[in-house]
Amino acid sequence: MGVSGPVWFVIIAVIVALVLLDYLVNIRRTHTPTLREAAVWSAVYVGIAIMFGVGVWAFGGISMGVEYFACYVSNEALSIDNLFVILYIVGSFAVPRIAQQKVLLFGIVLALVARTGFIFIGAALITIFDWAFYLFGIVLLIMAGNLAKRSESEGPGADTVITRIARRLLRTSDNYDGDRMFTVEHGRRVMTPMLVVMIAVGAADLLFAFDSIPALFGLSQNVYLVFSATALSLLGLRQLYFLIDGLLDRLVYLSYGLAAILAFIGVNLLLQALHDNNIPFINGGNPVPVAEVSTTMSLTVIIVILFITTVASLLSPRGRAQNAVAGARRHATEYLDRADAADPVEREKLFTQMLAEEGEITALPTKYRRRIRRKQELMKLLGQAHRAHDAPAPGSRSASSPR
Repeated sequence: MGVSGPVWFVIIAVIVALVLLDYLVNIRRTHTPTLREAAVWSAVYVGIAIMFGVGVWAFGGISMGVEYFACYVSNEALSIDNLFVILYIVGSFAVPRIAQQKVLLFGIVLALVARTGFIFIGAALITIFDWAFYLFGIVLLIMAGNLAKRSESEGPGADTVITRIARRLLRTSDNYDGDRMFTVEHGRRVMTPMLVVMIAVGAADLLFAFDSIPALFGLSQNVYLVFSATALSLLGLRQLYFLIDGLLDRLVYLSYGLAAILAFIGVNLLLQALHDNNIPFINGGNPVPVAEVSTTMSLTVIIVILFITTVASLLSPRGRAQNAVAGARRHATEYLDRADAADPVEREKLFTQMLAEEGEITALPTKYRRRIRRKQELMKLLGQAHRAHDAPAPGSRSASSPR
């Protein structure tokens, strides 16, 4: 494993403490996090991950430090792609904004437990089978190809086999009650859809382990570093979701960047496998003289690819158009969901944001308006929001306000 038992105890204690802190401070106090709150907590989690990396660097040496940061940056980048799927699932299940924190935390904890199993299975494969690196390299190249050709019209489904089974076995209600797991309907205590959504989020994240775990072993074979980087990046995912969910749709070239990273690590794994080769039917079981890529070079390449991808996406008119459409859809849905909200000021803010995004959509060039997915559904949703806003408030004689 590369490190002693007490060192393992340190990272496990840190993970448990962070989960408990997140639950006690953020989840038990039911609320929708503000942008400032999400930014502060994201900074806290990133800061903890960096301090941990500095500790690895100080006590384990430069090589281990670089391997840890390479694993952490790669997993954090791949986690952003997870956020697209999580955003889709949350939208598909119409999870109220106020309940999303709990859904994400429990879904991420489930994913962390499952990924830990994957990490140890991967470590066992590397130790026992000489061909494991060849397998991991090929898997990453296939994943990279699938990611690069993913169609814009394809959406990740929330109605997976796992969630269909969960729906059938759990027999949940169709209605939410804040972030409660149980509610009372027609005098009976029933389960809300919260648990099904948690399972869906955990299952979706588990699928990403098939590319992220092999990718991390392509950067380090130290199980402790792979586990630490995975855990710390996953635990910061909830805060990152609330910080950048309004910008996710701007990252239109992210899939290409992540595909390039996976392909790069896949090639690196194959080169490493060839360099250490002892499989009889390849070069007679002898090592193949090939170029080696250092972990420092890998970290540099990953950071450069992410930087170029992010800048290109933020400057892209297509990204701005996609962001306006997604924002209008989300804010209109939230506005309608809060019809009985106790805070009319917050609800009015949602309507104002929707109006701004609606104006951006109207101002889009024709070629971008034609690309809007489910356009009729979007127009219907916006119309419902306008009618709800113009409708007389209960007990009043006239409309609440003009459009």
